[in-house]
Amino acid sequence: MKLITLISLLLFGNICIAKKHIIFLHNKFLETHNVNESHPKYGKVQLNEIKQKFKNAGFSTIINKRNSATKSDSAINQVIHQIDSIHKINSKDTITVIGTSKGGYLAQMVSSKLKNPKINFIFIGCFQESDIKEYPNINFCGNILTIFEKTDPFGVSAIKRKQTSKLSIPNFKEIELNTGLNHGFLFQALDTWIKPCIKWANNDYK
Repeated sequence: MKLITLISLLLFGNICIAKKHIIFLHNKFLETHNVNESHPKYGKVQLNEIKQKFKNAGFSTIINKRNSATKSDSAINQVIHQIDSIHKINSKDTITVIGTSKGGYLAQMVSSKLKNPKINFIFIGCFQESDIKEYPNINFCGNILTIFEKTDPFGVSAIKRKQTSKLSIPNFKEIELNTGLNHGFLFQALDTWIKPCIKWANNDYK
């Protein structure tokens, strides 16, 4: 009898299975170039390959393509609207916001404005110690993973930002890479940063 009831619920859509979502915010280069154009130093942004790896891992992946005319407030509000829209359908869905370089700064601002400790955030190649003074209004909130590269000018720990943040951070972790690719590491669909993202987006915070 219980089995029949369960099957009926599934057939009639009364059970809404939670899904996993990634909202990906790309770097500044793609604001003025398409995915087929190459950066003179770092090559092409492998955006399609990055998206495919997240898709293969079972995530519904939204890529917010910006251009140079896109204002930061608009980009931030778009992400917040997307999160709200997803949770209106199913509040149990898992959402992870991933940002690389400038996209990472936008993701930090989403974290600050949204103030939702249940959302996962991953900031990649987007922190310098001078940010504490230059962007004093950023407050991390949520489950925060930062990934940085030892040879990258933006490759420093964001622990000071965690310490100055006044909002809830249930989980916090940092990963330092040493690919030797400078800031170009985030142009490529490297497992060295994508696999930790997938793990974090699966709510594995170890």
